[in-house]
Amino acid sequence: MTDPRTTPLAPLSGIDAAAGHGRRGIYDLVIMAFCVFLLLSNIGATKLIEFGPILTDGGAILFPLTYILGDVLTEVYGLRGARRAIIAGFAVSILASLTFWLVQIAPAAADYPNQAAFEAVLGVVPRFVLASICGYLVGQFLNAWVLVKIKSRTGEKALWARLLGSTVVGEFADTLVFAAVAWIGVLAAPEFIQFVLIGFVYKTAVEVVMLPVTYRVIAVIKRQEGIAVR
Repeated sequence: MTDPRTTPLAPLSGIDAAAGHGRRGIYDLVIMAFCVFLLLSNIGATKLIEFGPILTDGGAILFPLTYILGDVLTEVYGLRGARRAIIAGFAVSILASLTFWLVQIAPAAADYPNQAAFEAVLGVVPRFVLASICGYLVGQFLNAWVLVKIKSRTGEKALWARLLGSTVVGEFADTLVFAAVAWIGVLAAPEFIQFVLIGFVYKTAVEVVMLPVTYRVIAVIKRQEGIAVR
């Protein structure tokens, strides 16, 4: 009879690697980074940035990294693991918006001179909150779904195809939905189209440039979680 105390543990796979056997460190860290990048991007997105003919918003600095981390989560932990991260990000966004709104409406101290500046930068604008949430949910769920669908056809091969394919679909949907809700009626039609196209191209380009890093991160996390790396 085999002694269970000396029997090697079977390799962990998927979300079971994060949810069971006391091994949650890597999964939790990736979700934490995902939520931090999302929160900072949502704050940065309140400012329009213009470089000559290029028009975008401050969220473009970090937001592409949320899609890279979304790809990592889906590739390593599957759709269920990615869904948990997306829901966590949604909850963090709602909590941040509620917090900023409560701080905004709270009576300012007599010697606090920056109430107007606070409202201008962090004041909750329902339209932008709605735009951010709608774009985020549509884009992230499409990103995860497309990656899983491509993986179901290619198996462990062609990682680059599912990383880029999912990003193209997710980023375009996210950018279009956010821009439609936040900026239609504010930006003229040419500016709106420019905003969508530049945002989409830039975010997709970041994914392409970061592809070697994404490969490396996925391999490291899979090894940490006991998942075979091919």
